[in-house]
Order: sequence, then structure tokens, then C-alpha cells
Amino acid sequence: MPNIQDILIDTFRKLLEQLTGFVPKLLGASILLIVGSIMSKLVSRILKTALEKSGFDRLGDKLNKIDVIARFGELKLSLIVSKVLQYFIMLVFITASTETLGMQVLTDMVASLVNLIPKLIASAILLFAGLMIADTLKNTVINLCNSFKIDSAKLLGNIVFFFFFVIALIASLKQAGIETSLLESSFNLIIGGVVLAFAIGYGFASRDVLMNILSNFYSKNKFKEGQVIEVNGVKGTIVSFDTTSLTLQTGETQTILPLNVLQKEKIEIFTHDS
Repeated sequence: MPNIQDILIDTFRKLLEQLTGFVPKLLGASILLIVGSIMSKLVSRILKTALEKSGFDRLGDKLNKIDVIARFGELKLSLIVSKVLQYFIMLVFITASTETLGMQVLTDMVASLVNLIPKLIASAILLFAGLMIADTLKNTVINLCNSFKIDSAKLLGNIVFFFFFVIALIASLKQAGIETSLLESSFNLIIGGVVLAFAIGYGFASRDVLMNILSNFYSKNKFKEGQVIEVNGVKGTIVSFDTTSLTLQTGETQTILPLNVLQKEKIEIFTHDS
């Protein structure tokens, strides 16, 4: 019969040996974590102060003007960059601590996070750059539509913004190593359907406006302010000539005609009032 007392003593001795060997590792891992916490916070604070003094946050102010970002609150880039560096340094020390403890599975997990951070940083930079480009294109489209007096300028600008924002989002997800094939296929189908529906609907709705704009290009060299003309039985002096309309002074009143009548109707031009 085995001696129960000897078995218990042997088991306790082995546990004591393992504990004796583990305590120095635990102590070393704890010291690494404490040093890492202090160092990461110190470096983060120094970097944040340096970025604030260098005016780095001015770039963030430009991003805060974008509607999508403004909805989530004010964005301070110096704080974001400093925090990312702090967590990166801390993860490096956590990796060293898990290696000290001999916990390989946990070490591999933390190491994968450390390797992922540079990809996430590059992905964020790509996304922010895409947002700025999309917002610039949106404002350009709105200003261009307003200059041509085209209705729904803001709607067109938002469509352009959404289109380029999704492209930037897909590119940033790819940079982070995320599979985007399904998202790209869905986006292509949605964009194709929206473009087709929009082209048909907006084409019918804006047909007269587009005709007026084209008439402006064809007629601007033939007509000028001060000329006396007769259109559809309406005789008057041209007092203004813009992108889409023609204004005639007819006695005490003014008559506004769409420019497309200059292409569709017979126009009489008088060299002097008669």
C-alpha cells in the first residue's frame, strides 16, 4: 500500500518548487508592467505637448469641419496620436512580461496586437486623407452647381462625398488586413443602381435647365445687353443675360424668358427702337 503521507509530502514539495520558480518570474513581469506603464504615460505626455506646440491640431480642426466627424464631437489629433503611442509601448512591455512568465499563447496574442497597430495607423491616415478629399470634392461640386444655378446642389455634393468616402473606407479596411470583397461587390451594385436611377430621374427633371445652360453657350455671342429683340411676340430691351434666363424690359414691366427659346423660336433683332 502506498504511503499517503509520503505522497502528500512529495506533492507539496513539487508545488513549492514550482511556486518558488514562479515567484521570481511573477516579480519580474510585475516590474516590467510597472516600468512600461510609467514610461508609456511619460512618453505619451511629452509627445502630446510637443504636438500641441507644433500646431499639429490645426489639421484636426480641418477634419472637425467635416459633417461626418463633427457629429461625433471634436477631434483632437495630438491626443489620439499620443494615446496610440502609449498603448503601443504598453503592449510591448506586456509582451515582454508574458514571455517572462512563459505564457506563450498569451505572448503570441499580444504580439499579434502589436503587429496590427502599424497597419491600423496607416489605415486611419488613409481614411482621414480620403475624408478630406471627399469633403473638398463635395464643396467643389456644390459651388459649381450653385454657379450654374442648378437645383439640388447640396444633394449632389453629398452623393459625391458618400461615393469617395466609401472608396476611402474600403481602401483603409484593406490596409488593415480586413477582407472587403463582399463590401466592394455590394457597393458596386448599389452605386450602379443609384447612378442609373438618378441619371434617369434627374435627366427628366432637369432637362429644361440643361437646355437653358446649353443655349447660353450657343447664344452668348449673338445677344448682349442693350439689344432690342422680339421673342414670341414679346418685344423689349435685353437688360440681363445669365446662365439660364433672359430678362427683357418691356415698357414699365420686365419679362423673363428661359434661354432655350432662343434656340427653338424665331428671334427678331432690331438695330434701333421702332
